[in-house]
Amino acid sequence: MFGTHQSRTVITRLNEAGYEAVFVGGAVRDYLLGKKPTDIDIATSATPAQVKSVFSNTIDLGTEHGTVLVIESGEPIEVTTYRTEGTYSDNRRPDEVQFVTSLEEDLKRRDFTINALALRITGEVVDPFNGRADLSAKSIRAVGNASERFSEDALRMIRAVRFVSVLGFNLEASTKASISELAGTIKSLSIERIKAEFDKLFQGMFARQALELLAETKLSRELPLFPAQSGAWLQCAPFQNSLEGWASLMLAGQFDVSKVVKAYKLSNKERTYLKTVRKFFEIRQQHAYTIEDYYEAVFSTLVFVEKMVAAFTDSMPIDDRVMKDEMDSLPIHSKHELAVKGEQLMDWTGKKAGRWLGEAIQAIEHAVLYQVVPNEQNAIKEWFLHEYECKE
Repeated sequence: MFGTHQSRTVITRLNEAGYEAVFVGGAVRDYLLGKKPTDIDIATSATPAQVKSVFSNTIDLGTEHGTVLVIESGEPIEVTTYRTEGTYSDNRRPDEVQFVTSLEEDLKRRDFTINALALRITGEVVDPFNGRADLSAKSIRAVGNASERFSEDALRMIRAVRFVSVLGFNLEASTKASISELAGTIKSLSIERIKAEFDKLFQGMFARQALELLAETKLSRELPLFPAQSGAWLQCAPFQNSLEGWASLMLAGQFDVSKVVKAYKLSNKERTYLKTVRKFFEIRQQHAYTIEDYYEAVFSTLVFVEKMVAAFTDSMPIDDRVMKDEMDSLPIHSKHELAVKGEQLMDWTGKKAGRWLGEAIQAIEHAVLYQVVPNEQNAIKEWFLHEYECKE
């Protein structure tokens, strides 16, 4: 049975009030593909005002566009009125939205046939544009005229490539041709919207095919910092997450961290990751990792860096198992694992807290890491008082 109890209750109550209501969108597509649906959406013939008259707990999400958030037994569910859209003078958003009572009219405005599917609560699939056939054929095909769909919203072209990455489907010929023809119109898009699509694209199991398509369809020419020589870059896909995707773009194009961050408005978390990858990638241009490198690094980051070493340099990558053994053999893996704390150092010396304390902890950390002294309280105390303190 599709949907949650709460979402089925919303549809049932709308039906009982005399309105048509169905499940729509990506959740229906994923359900038909045998995947667990997420982000369940409902479309209805009821206007926003009529939806709010049926339910006592609602939140307006944009009634001018027909969307009301219904809170049913604690679960938030988006309910959107069937609608058609006028012209798109900016290639991003409709100049006007008109509410309609026809489900087929609503599905007609959607981007791809595999997303223009609806599911009634009875289990009946509404499929006016042969989306199920395209699901079986693993084909991404625009609803109706592809050029019209992409002229309405240029982001749909990047979405098409993203679906290739996530689903492993192929671009239908006329859809692909229209993307090549209209690729230049993505210049009108905000970088935030493009970045959000790339976050998803980088996470797809078929990211390599998607990156190839970006070049084939000429979309790459309009994207910021797309690597000119992408052959080695393609070998890097698929990625474990979007962070790896952004870092691979940086290394493939030999871009500075700041340049990538600025071009795609990356977050502080993403900036930090790119800096870390850059640091260890440059270390590997000089030598193998040291004990301190293994101590500082996260294992998954080094695994990714070695993947980049194999793709972009002539050096032999270090085997994952070798790196794992090196990390496992470290006597400590963080400062928090030290057998002593600052309070004990103050007790041993009779000194108050100060700059010396941080320096002493750092010295003990280094001594334990390099096995000058075992990570045992008494051994550390002996070393600290008779060797470290004496030198000071």
